[in-house]
Amino acid sequence: MIADPFFIAQRERIVGLAARCAKPVIYPVPYFPKADGLMSYGPDTNLFRQVGTYAGRILKGTKPADLPIKQNTKYDLVINLKTAKALSLTVPPSLLVRADEVVE
Repeated sequence: MIADPFFIAQRERIVGLAARCAKPVIYPVPYFPKADGLMSYGPDTNLFRQVGTYAGRILKGTKPADLPIKQNTKYDLVINLKTAKALSLTVPPSLLVRADEVVE
């Protein structure tokens, strides 16, 4: 999966399709495992808020060239154990320990 506004808006349908096909899918943002997807690993969603802040500064007159370049340094891992169980998957404890959030 890719992080795209269309796919994020259709996450429940996408997660439902993956469940009907019994396919494990790793999604790019945590909205999917919270909607019963298996897991997500991707940039911290605060990155999206920073885009809005930059747009606001540009609209107020700041030149884009004057804004610092920011690179994401935090990635979130979210695991849905209920979905793992439904897919007959065992999530290793070492992965659970690294997860930022575990949905049960």
